[in-house]
Amino acid sequence: MLEGKALIQDTDMPVKMQIQAMASASQALDLYDVFDCRSISAHIKKEFDKRYGCGWQCVVGSNFGCFFTHSKGTFIYFTLETLSFLIFRGVSSSSSS
Repeated sequence: MLEGKALIQDTDMPVKMQIQAMASASQALDLYDVFDCRSISAHIKKEFDKRYGCGWQCVVGSNFGCFFTHSKGTFIYFTLETLSFLIFRGVSSSSSS
């Protein structure tokens, strides 16, 4: 497990959720080849959907750009190994914020 080696670039998640995000990423890297970003991101998304409810999105790669809207308190962007991880929960259409 590599939890201690992640570098958080930006986040508004509670610390407990940040730790879970990095632990899920580390676990996914233990299970899948570092080049299999699709399986890594699917693993993390499923973990977050199961733990925190549906609606989570996960982007994993070594070179990507992104623009998105997220629910407050549900965003983290960090690097681990050679990959960057973006995890967030989208804003529901019924949300007023």
